[in-house]
Amino acid sequence: MRKVLSRIFVLGVIVLTLGLLSAAQSAGSQPAKHLVIRAGHVLDVHSGKTLSNQVIVVEGDQIVSIGAAAEAKTSASDQVIDLSNATVLPGLIDAHTHLTGDPKDVGYEGLAISVPRATLTGAKNARVTLEAGFTTVRNVGADGYSDVALRDAINAGDVPGPRMLVSGPPLGITGGHCDNNMLPSEYHAVGIGVADGISAVQHKVRENIKYGADLIKICATGGVLSMGDSAQASQYTVEEMKAIVADAHRLGRKVAAHAHGAQGILWASEAGVDSIEHGSYIDDAGIAEMKKNGTYLVPTLYLGDWFLANADSLHVPPFILAKAKEVMPAARKNIAHAFASGVKVAFGTDAAVYPHGLNAHEFSVMVKLGLSPLQSIQAATINAADLLGWSGKVGAIEPGQWADIIAVDGDPLQDVTTLERVKFVMKGGAVVKNEYGK
Repeated sequence: MRKVLSRIFVLGVIVLTLGLLSAAQSAGSQPAKHLVIRAGHVLDVHSGKTLSNQVIVVEGDQIVSIGAAAEAKTSASDQVIDLSNATVLPGLIDAHTHLTGDPKDVGYEGLAISVPRATLTGAKNARVTLEAGFTTVRNVGADGYSDVALRDAINAGDVPGPRMLVSGPPLGITGGHCDNNMLPSEYHAVGIGVADGISAVQHKVRENIKYGADLIKICATGGVLSMGDSAQASQYTVEEMKAIVADAHRLGRKVAAHAHGAQGILWASEAGVDSIEHGSYIDDAGIAEMKKNGTYLVPTLYLGDWFLANADSLHVPPFILAKAKEVMPAARKNIAHAFASGVKVAFGTDAAVYPHGLNAHEFSVMVKLGLSPLQSIQAATINAADLLGWSGKVGAIEPGQWADIIAVDGDPLQDVTTLERVKFVMKGGAVVKNEYGK
């Protein structure tokens, strides 16, 4: 009886918390029926041109028109948002997040985090991410389908957050990066996504889809924040990855492959994955294969700066810190070469390794490594939309797209760090944040 009452109490706390988060969103956050945005400048992310004195008309949750202010037909009854002193862009997309995690969860600390606690952490991080101007994210890995629950809560309007495509638990080999390797054998701890062999990985793909996954995340190589593996070591075989990709694609899901090592990158692209995450040791063979197959690279670069600067305060275990000091600097050199070689790039951050809300710091690192400011913005808009399979829905300010819109001071094509200071956010026609006033 005590256990039953305890469970009822926990459920009550969760329901109450979600209710309070929902109540925190004012009644005015619902999409207006007819809304006019007067924009001083609008960045056309396709052409790279900045258009001046534009009017964007929004009805419900969609953009219905955009054009010169002098030609716009408006009425006195229109709700008007004045962004005449701002630069307006489409809502940003982060293709590699872990909303249900935080930096403090690194190493042994993460063993104490329950799935319900992670889900509530995700509600906090979803709001912070949205307010930072990221109106769409791809969540690539979460225990216990906590990201599925978070996505569904956001879609239901229970909590504020970005649009989410989620993977559920990442697939990995026994003892690999996506397994639980930090507890001794008597605990019999196994990562929920662990599957070995073709029949087992096929079953796990189907199981993840059964429980709500929008995409499949796999660990093709070892990682940095894990015990007992090398980031350069390949884990899944080509045959296992081909089986994963075949089932996922047949069932309408894309596949994202965590891959640091060169061989794992090559094999994953050969197997047909849609994106390589991290790509730290990418080489010419992997670059050529990715270009041949149209595989996206989703580099996660800024985390190296933040993580190494804050490792002491996080009490990072020595075995993780040693790998980080080796892998993170190597990634800069190799990814700069990949950029110069013309691989397709989509924006991703691995937010959770560093604090959520700092996602836009990734832009300046991408520019330092060779992309132009426009290319880095395209990575977080039209390229990421293409990777997600949402072109025509997100990633541009165009008629028919969801009204996901942000605004900043200054010109991000001249200073990409302006995207670290987003002052206006709209998602689906609803104003989330407006520091410009009405």
